[in-house]
Formats: sequence, C-alpha cells, structure tokens
Amino acid sequence: MDNQKLAHNVYFTLKDDSEKAIESLIEDCYLYLKDNPGIISFYVGRLVAEHDRAVNIKDFQVGLHIIFASKTDHDNYQDSENHKTFVKRNKPNWSQSRVFDTYV
Repeated sequence: MDNQKLAHNVYFTLKDDSEKAIESLIEDCYLYLKDNPGIISFYVGRLVAEHDRAVNIKDFQVGLHIIFASKTDHDNYQDSENHKTFVKRNKPNWSQSRVFDTYV
C-alpha cells in the first residue's frame, strides 16, 4: 500500500480550551509539523462551532489534516524529532486526541 497517499486526521480535545490555548496549539502545528518530508497538503484549524446539525461532532477544539505521499512518509513523520517535540509540548493539555488514518 506504500504507493497510496495517506490522510492523517487528528482531532484534539483540550483541557484548557481558552482562545490562547487553541491558538498556541495551532501555532505549534505550523511550527513543528508543517514542513516535514512527504507532506503533500497540510491544514489545521478550529472547530466550526456554528455548524449545529445532528451529525456534527463537536467534542474537540482543533483539527489537523495532513496528506502524505505514502505510508512510509507518514511513519517517518511519526518518528521525527519535530513530531516528538510537538507531542511533548502539547500533550499535557490534551484530554483526548483521536487519530483517523485512511488511504486516499
């Protein structure tokens, strides 16, 4: 499957969900995660709070969406120093992080 692109989507629920904490997480995503090898597209942003349909999941504050050229690129990203630093800096404020990886 290494010839397929991999979509890596992470939804962060924060213990401190203040504007400052949300902005700090988004800034760290850009600082530590955006420029890793193998990334085709990178997006991070806050929950669209005004969407309030029955199907909308609203138990998170920040969503991270990365498309990798391959599973190998994703796996290398997971082991990178940038990713490890990001997790170390931010994990204490996560009450939950959910990861959804799919081939695309």
